[in-house]
Amino acid sequence: MTLAEAAAQADSLAEAGSEQELSRLRAEWSDEIEGAVRNKDYRERAVGYRAIGQFRFKTKTELLRRGLEDESPSVRGSALVALERLSRDAPGVVNGVRGLLHELVNADPNQAVRRLAVVCLRNGSPQRETIVLLEGLSEDDRADRDLQDVAAKVGAQLRKRGNVRQ
Repeated sequence: MTLAEAAAQADSLAEAGSEQELSRLRAEWSDEIEGAVRNKDYRERAVGYRAIGQFRFKTKTELLRRGLEDESPSVRGSALVALERLSRDAPGVVNGVRGLLHELVNADPNQAVRRLAVVCLRNGSPQRETIVLLEGLSEDDRADRDLQDVAAKVGAQLRKRGNVRQ
């Protein structure tokens, strides 16, 4: 079985709530994930980072930070997909890398990476600086239209959640 196949199996187990089986699979594949994210080949790194999310490996969030800073847009995108998955139930994961996500949203040369970073911010706490950033991006005529749209949507969601909690 390949790492991608094991990750798909882990994702299915997590969705089904099979925590014991998922835990065994994590133990079996932990070293392979570590090796994949350190691989010279960006395709292997991308598979490794995506697997972190599929395995629900909350203990490997520091590895995700490294993935967000990778030279390859494919790897950054995979790390963002994993981060989004891990942060659905725990905003602390996003809050811990918020500054880096802001940098990606503002300056990443890849539009898909920028959009994924915006989507990740949706799962974080509704902080003022994030909302202001997203609103500014949604009104920036120089920005990609898809990026503007997702920024507007996520900014509105965060603003709404922030107003409910105040």
